Amino acid sequence: MPYTIKEVAEKYNLSVHTLRYYEKEGLLPFIERNKQGNRIFSNKDLEWLNIICCLKNTNMPIAKIKEYVDLCIEGPETICKREDMLLKHKIYIESEIENFNSYLRIVDNKINHYIKEQKSIICK
Repeated sequence: MPYTIKEVAEKYNLSVHTLRYYEKEGLLPFIERNKQGNRIFSNKDLEWLNIICCLKNTNMPIAKIKEYVDLCIEGPETICKREDMLLKHKIYIESEIENFNSYLRIVDNKINHYIKEQKSIICK
């Protein structure tokens, strides 16, 4: 089923400008256009966009996403490179999770401190 750029933007909570930017940067290399020159997104394009959004949401830079897309386009001979790239990114994500867990512990400690403070005030 074909989708317009506006439909895709709404579906993915992205701006039309962002989708055009992704296409311009080569992240969406297979977007076709209708007779009027409007972009038409296929289900396959949406699959690509799912991957792109996932990588972008995990703070992978656009240049790295482009590198990944290019490797995918090159074909099966780049599977090892793609795997290596994603393994490195996974390590980055795990590191970020550890950082956020550390921040969460600090926030939890502060909340517990306030709970204790409230109890001591109320009990007096």
